[in-house]
Formats: sequence, structure tokens, C-alpha cells
Amino acid sequence: MDHHDGESLSQLAAAKENIRNKLALLPDKPGCYLMKNKDDVIIYVGKAKVLKNRVRSYFIGSHNGKTQRLVSEIYNFEFIVTSSNMEALILECNLIKQHHPRYNVLLKDDKSFPYIKITNEKHPKLEVTRRVVKDKGKYFGPYPNAFAAQQTKKLLDRLYPLRKCRTLPDKVCLYYHMGQCVAPCEFEVEQATYDEMIGEITKFLNGGHESVRQELERKMGEAAEALEFERAKELRDQMLAIDAVMEKQKITMVDALDRDIFGYAVDKGWMCVQILYMRHGKLIERHGSTFPYYGEEYDDFMTFVTQYYSDNPALPKQILLPLPPAEETEHEEEMMNSLHSWLKVKVLMPQRGRKSEVVAMAQDNAKVMLDEKFRLIERDEERSVKASESLAGWLNLDQVRRIEAFDNSNIQGTNPVSAMVVFTDGKPDRKEYRKYKVKTVSGPDDYETMREVVRRRYERVLKEGLAQPDLIVVDGGKGQIAAALDVLENELGLFIPVCGLVKDAKHKTAQLMTGDPAEIVPLPRDSQEFYLLQRIQDEVHRFAITFHREQRAKSMVESKLDAIPGIGEKRRKQLLKHFGSLKKIREASVEDFKPLSIGDKLAEKILTALGEDGPS
Repeated sequence: MDHHDGESLSQLAAAKENIRNKLALLPDKPGCYLMKNKDDVIIYVGKAKVLKNRVRSYFIGSHNGKTQRLVSEIYNFEFIVTSSNMEALILECNLIKQHHPRYNVLLKDDKSFPYIKITNEKHPKLEVTRRVVKDKGKYFGPYPNAFAAQQTKKLLDRLYPLRKCRTLPDKVCLYYHMGQCVAPCEFEVEQATYDEMIGEITKFLNGGHESVRQELERKMGEAAEALEFERAKELRDQMLAIDAVMEKQKITMVDALDRDIFGYAVDKGWMCVQILYMRHGKLIERHGSTFPYYGEEYDDFMTFVTQYYSDNPALPKQILLPLPPAEETEHEEEMMNSLHSWLKVKVLMPQRGRKSEVVAMAQDNAKVMLDEKFRLIERDEERSVKASESLAGWLNLDQVRRIEAFDNSNIQGTNPVSAMVVFTDGKPDRKEYRKYKVKTVSGPDDYETMREVVRRRYERVLKEGLAQPDLIVVDGGKGQIAAALDVLENELGLFIPVCGLVKDAKHKTAQLMTGDPAEIVPLPRDSQEFYLLQRIQDEVHRFAITFHREQRAKSMVESKLDAIPGIGEKRRKQLLKHFGSLKKIREASVEDFKPLSIGDKLAEKILTALGEDGPS
């Protein structure tokens, strides 16, 4: 092990010790926590009703692969106590905006929806914008898409003659002659004229289009009576334009309130949040966001809602949210009241009636969107079946139904391991995956590691009569292929095709090689066959890295056992054999150690030394 590796391990050990000490200081209070990596960069911000329970949960027990990735990067954490859960929610929102943590970024709304804005200028104008800022302009929306916003703006441009140009020209333009601009470039315009138009536009965009239409109808009647038929036709066209824009909106409520309706669904560590936009009592659009979540599901959903409305001046009149899970209902009223006082908007969690039905619609939409995400993954796997069949042709083989792929991991030169994954008919066969601790190789030697692991795997295949693969895939090029073939053919008498996947400078799968001597197979990089190989390489690399981290963390805890007076190598092995895992040792009581002839005092020392350290 070189000096750098020793330094890294020392840094990791110090970090684990620091975390263990800080966990003991966590209070039974609400607040926010900031997870940091080895470079002291904040990578995740979370909130908790009880800081002690939530933060400790990251370092105890097992996690899914996604959360384990986050936990593996944590070298330190900080926490901030708040006086209420809602304070923690708003503080979390502000901390995420301030630090942009890598693992929080997908919870942020992309602010990409278009709004109609009345600018705050001497000569105001209407514009469509996706950027909402506190500039004293008036914002209305969001609109379902740019076309809907532009159509509405185009209608308002016909109805109200505000200026259209970005900068005032020297003389009047065509809009003035069409009656669609008061031409402040050439004429003095009274503030009262602008105030009246802005009032009318605001009324229109806030749901008063029906009264505007009635006013146009009255004026049309007057024009017709005065025999001003061209003016009457123009007013009629404006009425028809209002009807055309509003007809596209589906009525779902009898009142004319603006509402945002939220629903969410979770599955496999992912969350989907759906927002149904109701404007003037009419459902105009839905929008879904799908992202991995790392906390409690309702907490992370509320984080999304809070972030969505931060710095967003265009608020609806009502926000409808789903009810929290049964165990969270005690905080329901507090959450509603706090959001209401913060946003100055009515927040409801309806339990029955029409409002409850539209929340259920949002929940259903979220579930459907999440199901679609996983169906797409399955569809990719179906494509992989065909890719597996056609890969055989590229390699001049009869069939490639079973593929076994290997990857080595010896990050920082410690705990060298290797892993094997199996794909059958293009799909991962996880029960067939295998892990290997490298026994005979000292130091990072990829070729010797490959020889050892291939030897161990296929000696067992021969000895136990296991199914042989149609193809073996190794991580690397000519050297790795040659090492694998040498063991297979010259030591074991097996003739199984071996191919290597060579990565580019960005660590992405770049080339397929096979044969002896190995040559490049001209597989198109945009083909399904190439995509299948990429998936296999990504999967075996992920599996190897995960195993390596487990081993490195386990060796740290084993070292901690060794450091306890009275625990030598023999007794450590006894403990692990008796309890079966480090997790079981940590969960044991003092009584459970008696069958091993370990007294109460030593048992207490063991439990104290392990504490919450290390993974399960």
C-alpha cells in the first residue's frame, strides 16, 4: 500500500470515528442536517422531525443501492436545530438553494413553464417569459406550454393596445395603424390610460374573461346600432378569439378558482410528483417530475412542494395536497397552517368531495407515470433479448444466451475483490451473481487477479457440473482476454469464447474485442448489441464496487474488534461465525455472548466499540 492509500484509509477511519462521536450529540428536536464528502463539500441536505433518529438511520441497517451510494460518500455532517417542523422545511429549502447539493438537485423544479408578464415600466408591455423574478412585474400562469401562453398574449394584444416593441422607435409602427398600440413613441400617454388597461388585463388573466366578453358584446351591439359595421365585426372577432382560447380548457370545478393540485407516488427508491394546474376552475395541464428520494417519502414530497413555491410570485388561490400516511397525521394541521402563513395561500388536504377526487386524480397520474418509467426499463430489457441473439452473429457464434462478465475492484489498493454478473437472454440474472475476495494476488495486478478469479469460477463449474456460459466478458483489452483464455484452455481444457470491453478516456464502453490474438469487433456504437454490452459492463462494475465498499467497511469494523483488549483473531472469527454477521453482533444483547464464554464486561466493551459504526 503506498502512502496515498494509507492516508486515505486513515482519513476514512478518522471520519467514521468523528461521525460516531457526533451521532451521540444529536438532539431529540426538529431541524436540518447537511451531509459532507471527504472534500468537505455538502452533498445532501435533509430535514427531520427528530434529528437523532433520522441522521442515525443513515449509519444503521441496510439501504438500497441508491441510498448506499450517498452514505458511502459521507465523511462528516452538520446539523441545525429549529423550533418547528415547518421551520425545518423552509430552512431545508433555503439550504438546498444556497448549496445546490448533488443528491438534492433533482428535487428542484426546473421553472420551465411559461408565464404571461405585465412589465413594471413607464410604458408597460406584455411578454411571455419562463423566468420569474421579483421585479415588481405582474406574473400570470403557469401556462401548459409556450403555445398556450403565446395564444393568450396574442388575444390580449388585440384587446388592449399596450406597446409591443422592446425599445421605443422614432415613429409609429404598423401596430398603431391596426389599433393595437397607443404609440408612446410619438404621443404622450396618461398613466390613467395604462392603469385602466392593466386593470382590465389583470381581471382577464385572473378569470374575468367572461365579463370582458360581455363588455365586448355590449360594445358590438352599440356599434351595430350606430351602423359601424366594421367596428362591430372587429369586436365580434375579438369575442370569437376569446371563445377559441377558452374552449380548449376543460372545466372540472363549478367555481372559478386557480388551484395547484399535487399527488405523488413512490416505488423502488424513486418518487414521482404530479401537479395538475387548474386556472379559473378549469384544468389546463399536468406536469410530472420523477427523481430518486433519500429521506422519508412524505417529508421529501413536502420538500418538493416547498421548493416549488420558493421565489415564485405567481401563486394560485388554493393548493390541494394529499393526506400524509397514517403515522404522519398528527402533523397534518401544523403543515397546512404553516404553509398557509408562509405562502399566504389556502392549503387544503381534502378527505372527501370533489377536491378529494382531483387529488386522487393527481395521485393516480403520479403512479401511472412511475409505472411507465419502469415499463420503459422492461422494454429496454426486451430489446436486449433480441440484441443478445444478434450479438452471436457479430462474434460468429451459434448462440449467446448466457453471458458471464467479470470486473475487479481494488480502490486505494485495499481489499482487492472481483465480481461476476450473469445475463441470460439479455436480462440480468441476479441470483447467479458471485463475489470473490482475491486471495493469491498482492497489490493491484489486473492480469493475475483475472487469472485467479477465472480459475476459481470455472474449476467450480467443472467440479459441480454447472451451466457453462456461451460467452465470457472481461473488463479490458488484449491482456485481460489473453489471461482468461490461458487459464480456460491451458489449465482447465475449456474452450469458451472470451471478449473484452475497452473503455475510453471518459470511462465509457468504447470497443469490443475478441479472439486470440484479440481484434476489434466493428460493432456500431448506436446498436442495441452495443447498448447491451454497455449495460453488462455498468452492472458488473456497480456490483464489484458495492462489494469492495462492503469489504473495506467490514475490515474497518473487524479492526475495531481486534483493538478491543481480550479480542484476538481467534475470538473475532468465533464471534462472526456464531452471530453470522457484524450487524447481528451489533444487535445482540449482553446475554447473547454467554455461549461463547464472553462475560458481561467484555460483551459491553464489544457493543460500545461497535456502536453505530460501519455498515450492516
